[in-house]
Amino acid sequence: MIEPSVYVHGLEWTTKELFTYPNEFIYWSVQIVMYPYMTGLVAGAFVLSSLYHVFGQKDLKDMARFSLVFSLALLPVAAMPLLLHLQQPLRALHPLFTPHFTSAISAFGIVFSTYGLIVLSEIWFVYRKHFVEQVHALKGKKGAGLKRLVFMVLTLGAMDTSEEALAKDKRAVSIMAAVGIPVACFLHGYAGFIFGSVKANALWMSPLMPVIFIMSAVVSGIALCMLTYIVIMEFKKIKAAIAKGMGDESVQEIKGVEMDVIGKATRYLITFLVAAISLEILDLIFRGYTAMKSWDILRSVMYGKDFVNIFILQYGLGNLVPFIMLLWPKRTLRRVAIATLLILFGVFMMRWNVVIGGQAFSLSFAGFMHYHLPIIPHNLETFKEGLGGVLLVMVTPYVLFWIINKFTPSIGEATGKA
Repeated sequence: MIEPSVYVHGLEWTTKELFTYPNEFIYWSVQIVMYPYMTGLVAGAFVLSSLYHVFGQKDLKDMARFSLVFSLALLPVAAMPLLLHLQQPLRALHPLFTPHFTSAISAFGIVFSTYGLIVLSEIWFVYRKHFVEQVHALKGKKGAGLKRLVFMVLTLGAMDTSEEALAKDKRAVSIMAAVGIPVACFLHGYAGFIFGSVKANALWMSPLMPVIFIMSAVVSGIALCMLTYIVIMEFKKIKAAIAKGMGDESVQEIKGVEMDVIGKATRYLITFLVAAISLEILDLIFRGYTAMKSWDILRSVMYGKDFVNIFILQYGLGNLVPFIMLLWPKRTLRRVAIATLLILFGVFMMRWNVVIGGQAFSLSFAGFMHYHLPIIPHNLETFKEGLGGVLLVMVTPYVLFWIINKFTPSIGEATGKA
């Protein structure tokens, strides 16, 4: 006879130490770490694109177009970790059909849908001229009927490309970007709100939690856009070097564009990184200074059990090291790429320490639990909640971006005045 305990969610990756309650496990696994991480990337990428459209940072024009399209590719994946984590994913549709703001989850569904419409609308206004041009360019071409039909649908019947019409498109893009910034921040700030409002958990309960999540989201979004942009441009350089009829001049031209855009984006990344680090340190100091009733167990977690995760991996390797690398003179693309990779790791560790670390201590305040990430799956549950599920979530945005970029070219292509 099979013991009922084997069906307990969290049993397969939780080990216990000292005194813990029998029904306590680490229920929120790596997918709940990935959820705020992915929503943060969405919000950060959109904020980067808005720096050009709203604040007129013309030096970020190329990066803004790319990050806007990349934000759309990341958007469907934001809810993917939740769907993988749910035991019955079809229940996820219920909040969308019964929206109300008395539930944080339901509010997320409303904000998520609103943000998706804003991103789609902004991309349509940016690329409308491109859609119309493709409809005319593909007319009469053999084998291009289906592709031309797709572009005709994408135009939504708006075929006017006069100066006046394009000027209206540009104004619409600015409005959409301006409205989208607070919505994007609320989209990710909601994740921090969920944790910060849990009174039963001493590590999560902090009014600074939503702000910390938002600021680190902007940092991670900018870092991912920069890293992806570097990889794509490096691929274009290799392709240009081996292509017939393209010599060293083409490679140097691509390299010049790449260095210029990355150099300007780095300034904004450093600014937001300083703000994110400052807020996290402020929260840490505040907790130590107030020394609430639960401070003893929090101190044992932060300075004992999770010392390596928090101070070595998150603050050291994920914040301090890339910060120094970005400020060091004679900056190179390779160094920037490594720094952005470390920043992404640091933000991931911040999410990990909040989600997993917040469940590490027992509610008895006398015991601890340890989470072991399933590496090799032996059933569907350990695949979804293990390394396989993480890799699936990480790869999906790039597949979507490759498909979307076929119709909305975001790098090295003319897209009109917007």
